[in-house]
Amino acid sequence: MALNVDLPGTRELFYGGAFHQPKGGYGRTVNPANGEDLGPVAIANTEDVDLAVKAAQRAFMEWRRVEPTQRGALLRSLAERIRSEAEYLGWLDSINTGNPIAEMKKDAAAGAALIDYFAGIAGMAKGSTIPMGPQALNYATLEPLGVVARIVAYNHPLMFLASRLAAPLATGNTVVLKAPDQAPLSAYRLAEIVADILPRGVVNILSGSRECGEALVAHDLVKKVTLIGSTGTGRAILRGAADKIMPTQLELGGKNPFIMCDDADLDLAIDGAIAGMNFVWAGQSCGSTSRCFVHASIYEKVLSEFSKRIPARHRCGDPSDPATTMGSLISKAQFEKVIGFIEDSKAEGARLVCGGGRPAEEKLANGWFVEATVFADVTPRMRLFREEVFGPVLAVIPWEDEDQLVSMVNDSEYGLTAAIWTNDLKKAHRLAGLVEAGYVWINHVGSHFVGTDFGGYKSSGLGREEGFSELIAFTQSKNIHVSLR
Repeated sequence: MALNVDLPGTRELFYGGAFHQPKGGYGRTVNPANGEDLGPVAIANTEDVDLAVKAAQRAFMEWRRVEPTQRGALLRSLAERIRSEAEYLGWLDSINTGNPIAEMKKDAAAGAALIDYFAGIAGMAKGSTIPMGPQALNYATLEPLGVVARIVAYNHPLMFLASRLAAPLATGNTVVLKAPDQAPLSAYRLAEIVADILPRGVVNILSGSRECGEALVAHDLVKKVTLIGSTGTGRAILRGAADKIMPTQLELGGKNPFIMCDDADLDLAIDGAIAGMNFVWAGQSCGSTSRCFVHASIYEKVLSEFSKRIPARHRCGDPSDPATTMGSLISKAQFEKVIGFIEDSKAEGARLVCGGGRPAEEKLANGWFVEATVFADVTPRMRLFREEVFGPVLAVIPWEDEDQLVSMVNDSEYGLTAAIWTNDLKKAHRLAGLVEAGYVWINHVGSHFVGTDFGGYKSSGLGREEGFSELIAFTQSKNIHVSLR
């Protein structure tokens, strides 16, 4: 595709059903896989945020009165339109994030599927009646909150933006979406699609950096803020929300365990551990199973297979090539962070199994690529065991005793996902009950399932998304008592 033709021509802020030049000015966005300048992007400042939120508030007064079936019909139209542009939207995200195009084209379908799900259950945010005898009627209703701000991460921009508007809209709220500042291109095209389908001001889309996010959290008319992002950013949002006594919903970091038992189907388990690391996205996924706990009896065999299978399956390449199976990191800052983890792991005594640096291909020299990397003999004292890398670095830890295993697995501030591989049904359920994680796979890994609640324990977040709980989370309960005396 020719960049001067196919990149979005509109690079402005979208609110109140129209595009507006940013009072915060413009920045630039680049392709992290080759350093190519992809043009200007709007930067929303506090004044821009105020205008967008007020537009959303005006729209809320009408949207909350729209019948749930009508809201659902509009959401289904939006989902269908997103599906129809999946290839283009995937291409935009690929060149803007450095992730392989073959994978990013799937994100539009995933986002549309969640929009359809919430469209279908828009009328299920129901209240209840409470028996009070013949002299009274007491009932509770669920009402929308108002203007909701949703801040999303850079690894799946279009999927997160599309899917996270659905639940609040289905329940009668209006939304201000903040696109990731590193990769906002697909957000501009999504805004054009929204303008064709939804009433003015129901969905508003801003691009910007820290000032934009902080202004959304602080604005008096914003009644809830949600985040897909780092734990540090989540803590900052919680501090800001405390001043307003405002609810939040946070999907944050993870240092997720993949538990491989000695009775597992070994070939499938090894492939599962590789898939769970999300090397395709250069490990940039909060759900990546980046700590692999392998039973001592199969430990060296598993490491040997990792050293052969991982380099063969996940080689860095041009993200726009459909054959590419591993992309780049998002930025220089993230590249330097990941390289720092690799150097620290070597210094702390971990054994390098494969990868460990930049790929040798000259054609990749201008991108932020790091090879798929595996370290063995990682111990709980090491930085790699404890901190989220958000890059393609897998830590492998041996275990023998189940009690020791559970202790090591739970020795983390995080608790987002976990994968358990065993053919012993009792052991599988026992371990699933003991691990401190909000989303557990048994003999499976990586997948999210529409309608199931996704979210974490501990510092991995607050609240649940992608299921019925998310719908209810954008409502507030009101009790009404009527005396019939």
